[in-house]
Amino acid sequence: MDLGPDWPAALGQGLRVGLLDIDICGPSIPHMLGLMGQSIHQSASGWAPVYVSQEGLRPDDDDVELGVMSIGFMLPDKDRAVIWRGPRKNGLIKQFLTDVEWGELDYLLVDTPPGTSDEHISLVQLLGATLGPHDGAIVVSTPQEVALLDVRKELSFCAKTQLRVLGVVENMSGLAVPLRSLTLRDADGADATGPALALLAERCPELLELSAHVDVFPAARGGAEAMAASFGVPFLGRVPIEPALTRACEA
Repeated sequence: MDLGPDWPAALGQGLRVGLLDIDICGPSIPHMLGLMGQSIHQSASGWAPVYVSQEGLRPDDDDVELGVMSIGFMLPDKDRAVIWRGPRKNGLIKQFLTDVEWGELDYLLVDTPPGTSDEHISLVQLLGATLGPHDGAIVVSTPQEVALLDVRKELSFCAKTQLRVLGVVENMSGLAVPLRSLTLRDADGADATGPALALLAERCPELLELSAHVDVFPAARGGAEAMAASFGVPFLGRVPIEPALTRACEA
């Protein structure tokens, strides 16, 4: 993807975006974008992506155009396991990159599974010669050390393959919930939300404007920001756990 210097401000302004899901064994993009049940269309020039629109076809207006390609569109049912060895995975990824009629794109976003295995090697080998100075990888990690142990390997992989790291994002970085939306329970586990909130409203109503914050995944050694600094790559920021976003992805 070609992330120019002004790319954050440009997002959402009639852009043409391709989203390629190469998580072969766990494709979740079709579900998260409400595209379950859609299928890939064959055109004279190759496979046509499924678009995020009412019919799954390319929209005619000037809104953001998002085309999606995933093995999830090829499975006979959503619970079917993909039990493939490396060569077959590599072949499908090559087809996704060479046989899909993406059209002219402003951005191609590639969602990869965790790890540094077949999918990542194939991607770097197939795209290596076409990557420009603003192209690269965005590395995402949760804050705790057991996750960072794996993500450091991802950064080492990028260094060894000369894939530029655009930055590191710390995901699930704490949970902030408005006090009014919490469920409160007594020592026996019974719901005590109503009486507790009523008592707060009576005696200290300003507390109801606060949010409760908890570090679900504690960053014992500085989290993703410290890791990014140790590798000399940009730290892009933190994204908290957001229950509303989780409900949206489920729906």
